[in-house]
Amino acid sequence: MATTTAPTPTSSRGDRWAGPGMLLPFALFYLVFLVGPLLYTVVAGFFETSLLKSGLGDFAGLSNYTEVLGDAEFWRTLRNTLWFTVLTTVPLVLLSLALALLADRFVRGRWFFRFAFFAPFVLPSAVISLLFMFIYADQLGLAQEVVTWFGVDTPPSWLGDPDWAMVSIAAATVWWTIGFNFVLYLAGLQDVPREVHEAAAIDGAGPWQRIRHVVVPMLGRTTTLVTVLQVIASLKVFDQIYMMTNGGPDGSTRPSLQLIYDTGFVEGRVGYASTVSLLLFLVILFVSLVWFALVRRAEKEN
Repeated sequence: MATTTAPTPTSSRGDRWAGPGMLLPFALFYLVFLVGPLLYTVVAGFFETSLLKSGLGDFAGLSNYTEVLGDAEFWRTLRNTLWFTVLTTVPLVLLSLALALLADRFVRGRWFFRFAFFAPFVLPSAVISLLFMFIYADQLGLAQEVVTWFGVDTPPSWLGDPDWAMVSIAAATVWWTIGFNFVLYLAGLQDVPREVHEAAAIDGAGPWQRIRHVVVPMLGRTTTLVTVLQVIASLKVFDQIYMMTNGGPDGSTRPSLQLIYDTGFVEGRVGYASTVSLLLFLVILFVSLVWFALVRRAEKEN
């Protein structure tokens, strides 16, 4: 009669610690590079911390928060950041969805569209900034030449006019990053069963009706993911604005992250910059939670 041997306590104990052991490197990385800086930011906001002297500095209480909330420049940079978020999020969601729907209809050559739209996304922000600085250049830029084809005698200064600078940067950002959302939507379209399209066609639904009443609702979770990721990315804008306009003209494109950079690293006021960073974090968290709440409410109603 065959007998079975029970596992030894040593092997069961090793299996018990296998999972935590594999998670330990990531947990350490998470604590050191995310939780640690976040806690330091919270603590530094209550002190007059400076790069010019060691330690946290003198205790300031809530004076940094009072100063930030009463600073007109903080509110102006926050408005610029929110305006940039609106200018980029709406087209980056709608255009990427439209392009994905068009590319999905191609049985052959779909890989080419994935490559063509995603290729700009892998370029560094410095390359994109230099490219569009040449495109938007006064008198010599391609953008100036294009608008003259439509009868505009005096084209605007795309990066020198406060009314056009943020719009121009947003347009460059849309061209640069639309490929990421396009790939996410294209992946979501692969999960829509062909039987659903066939059933809707048998019921008499045309192409537009199938897209509107079948495909778009089934892409609800993908749209939620794309929108949240895009809002967070837009609220953290810094690179292209810093290189293309440095926050100008007249501060019309200066985002919140540039205020944090200038205050913390140029002026050395780490405590004040930490306060601005924490308030921006709360804004991003609030916007994300509100969007998730609206989406969950819409899913329950449907």
